[in-house]
Amino acid sequence: MSATLPTSLRPPAEGGVDHVQTPEEVAAMRHLHDLGWGIKRIAREMGCSRNTVRRYVRGDGWTPYARGARDSALDGVGDWLRDAFRQHRGNAAVLRDELARVHGVDVSLRTVQRAVAPLRREIRAEARATLRFETPPGRQLQIDFGVMTVVLGGVKVRAHVFVATLGHSRRLFAQAFARENQSAWLAGLEAAFLHFGGVPAEVLFDNTRCLVKHHDPRTREVAFNDTLLAFCRHWKTAPRACAPYRAQTKGKDERGVGYVRGNAIAGRAFEDLQDLNAWLARWCREVADLRVHGTTGERPADRFETAEAAALAPLVGTRWSKQRDLARIVATDAFVDVDTNRYSVPWRHIGETVHVAVHHGEVVVRHAGHVIARHRVVPGRHQRVVDPRHLAGIVAAPAARVQDDDAAPQAPHGDAELLRPLAHYEAVVGGAW
Repeated sequence: MSATLPTSLRPPAEGGVDHVQTPEEVAAMRHLHDLGWGIKRIAREMGCSRNTVRRYVRGDGWTPYARGARDSALDGVGDWLRDAFRQHRGNAAVLRDELARVHGVDVSLRTVQRAVAPLRREIRAEARATLRFETPPGRQLQIDFGVMTVVLGGVKVRAHVFVATLGHSRRLFAQAFARENQSAWLAGLEAAFLHFGGVPAEVLFDNTRCLVKHHDPRTREVAFNDTLLAFCRHWKTAPRACAPYRAQTKGKDERGVGYVRGNAIAGRAFEDLQDLNAWLARWCREVADLRVHGTTGERPADRFETAEAAALAPLVGTRWSKQRDLARIVATDAFVDVDTNRYSVPWRHIGETVHVAVHHGEVVVRHAGHVIARHRVVPGRHQRVVDPRHLAGIVAAPAARVQDDDAAPQAPHGDAELLRPLAHYEAVVGGAW
C-alpha cells in the first residue's frame, strides 16, 4: 500500500534539520504510519528526524511547544509587589524606585510593568464587579460631597453639595456649602439626621482627610478623626469608611450626587447660597422623595414610612457643637484670617499671636486670656468684617461693615484722616517714616 503526502503538508527537507511541527503535519505522520509507512520513510517525506516521527506516532499527538520557565529578577518579591502595587495605586515608576530602595532590585520600568499587568487587570475587574445588596431599615446612611457649578446672583460659582442617602428607603437629603471641610461634613450630617427625624446605626463615607486619618488598604485598619468620633458618640452612631479605591461600596450615594447635579441643579439659577438650600429642601420633599426609584420600584417616601422611620434611633435632646480653636498672628492691617474671611482686631495687637475661637456662629479673639474682638461668622469667602473701634486712634474708621477684599476701600469723608501726629507712628514702628 502506498500514499502520497499532500504538497501543502510536505515541508522541504533541509539536511535533516527539524522545524516546529504543525498539528496538520503531526496528523499526516500518524496517518502515514497507520497506512504502514516506516519511520525512516515518513521522516524522509516530512523532512524531519526519525526521532521526531517516533515521538509523535508513539505519543498522543501534537502538543504545543512549552518554553521552559526562566528565573526572574522579581522572584521572591511577589507578595510585596502586590501590596505595594495597591498602596501606590498602580504607579509602576514608583514601584521600580521602591524595589531598588527596599530590596536592592534594579530592573527596567518595562519589567515592572509586565510583572504588574495581571494585578492591573485584577483591579479593573474588581472595579467593574459590584455586588448589589439591600440594606436593612435603619442600618446605614451613605454620605458624600459633590462639586457642582451653580449660578448664584448671576455669576457661575463652584458649590460643594452634601448629599446623604438612606440605604433602605433611598430617601435623600442635600445641602450646599461654600467649601468642603470638616465643619461642613458634620453640619451636613447633623442636618440630615434632623431632616430624617432619626439616626441610623452607621454612617458610610469615603476616605476623606477631613474624617479619616489613616486607612490601611491591606489590613483595613482605620483611624478616624477625633472630632468625628466625638460627633458620633454624641449622636450614638458608628462611622464606617469605604474600602480604599472601592467607592462602589457607597454606590447609592454616588448615584445620588449625580441625581442632584442633573435634576435639582442643572439649568437653574439662584440668588445666593440660602436660596439654593431652600430650593434643595423643597426639591427633596416634592421630587426626590416622591419619584419611583429605579431599583426598589417604590417611592422613597413610602418605603421610609412603612419600614425605615421606626428603625431609626431617636434624636438626642441637644445638637452637637464644637468650638474650633485657632492660633493667628495679627496682620499689619489689624486683621486675622479665618476660612479665607478677615476679621478686625484692635490695632495695638499687630504682630502678636492671638487665640481665635469659632463657636455657635461667632468668632471670638482673645489675647492673654482677655477678649479683644468679637464678630459674627460671615458666609462666603474673601469677605472682610470691620469694627471701627479697633482702628480708633489711627484713622477715622468707617462704620462696621462687611467688605469684599476686591473692592477698593472707601473712607467716610474722602481720604482717611490721621488723628495722631507722625511721631506717634514712629514710636509704634520703631523708626522714622
